[in-house]
Amino acid sequence: MGVGRTRTGREARLIWAVGILLGALAGGAASEAHAQLFNLPTIRPPADIPEQNPPVQNLAPPGQAAPRAPSGPTLQALPPANQAPSQPQQQRPSGPAQAQLQLAARYGSDLPQITSGLHWRIYPVKPDQGGFRPIKEDKGAAPVFSLPPGNYVVHVGFGLASATRTVQVRTDGAREVFEIPAGGLRITGRVGESRIPPGQVWFDLFPGSQFDVGDRRALVQSVAAGDVILVPEGSYHIVSHYGDGNSVVRSDIRVQSGKLIDAVVTHRAAIITLKLVSQYGGEARANTQWSVLTPGGDVVKESIGAFPRVILAEGEYRAVARSDDREKPYERTFKVVTGVDTEVEVLAR
Repeated sequence: MGVGRTRTGREARLIWAVGILLGALAGGAASEAHAQLFNLPTIRPPADIPEQNPPVQNLAPPGQAAPRAPSGPTLQALPPANQAPSQPQQQRPSGPAQAQLQLAARYGSDLPQITSGLHWRIYPVKPDQGGFRPIKEDKGAAPVFSLPPGNYVVHVGFGLASATRTVQVRTDGAREVFEIPAGGLRITGRVGESRIPPGQVWFDLFPGSQFDVGDRRALVQSVAAGDVILVPEGSYHIVSHYGDGNSVVRSDIRVQSGKLIDAVVTHRAAIITLKLVSQYGGEARANTQWSVLTPGGDVVKESIGAFPRVILAEGEYRAVARSDDREKPYERTFKVVTGVDTEVEVLAR
């Protein structure tokens, strides 16, 4: 009021207007600090990007200076609204820009997407000193990788099948769908109408037909019954082993893309238990050395014990037993009938 009495009317009106303007500026600064404290979003990088030296986000509109980000854990760390703000913190240098690479795989152009069993690897286009080593990996059905824009080699494995492609990741990202013409093969074994128990039969898988000429290596060996093998579409032949004798069966099969093939291999064999006895139905002698031979004299199986068990293919055989108390062996011929498990007793006479 005193000021009004010592100034002219025009000056008083000017001072009154300046006061109103300063009050408005002070109120505006307080509102901006409040908005930044509670509305500043939490920026988290994707899980596969190391969170080192994150860039300070500029929330200011184009053409304006970046507002000062609040520092400190509490509101009391902010300067009062009527004081001049301190100098803004210097921004840390930002890392390379990241773009998203989305990947998926399917059995074929008109076939469904593959939803499991995939293994993705991302390689640089040029190898480093140690050779090609993956820079990122994922086992999801449709992974998303964050990478600097550029060219990369993408490899996807699906069991024994795979696909590889060079892809370009642009600044706005990229999406690639790989086609893997592959299928599944599940094998079991049986004798007659009875299924062979797990652990007694296993399988080797070879490419092509069993009648193809040439020496080929097995794609996979000792596959257990009921396991699913993922292989490229095509023809294969199976070698089935029932026990450790001579019951081996070969069969051809074709795998179609996007389908699970259940193959059943039938063996014509039986389980034979050998006994060396003094009389039929008598006690078996321990520490007996056994040899099972074909009619032509080829050794099928050798073992030591009182009750050796051997799985033999259907046919005729000769059992030879040697005991410690006699140099001359004991022998007997016998016949194996499919599915008829039996004991073969050799008389020690």
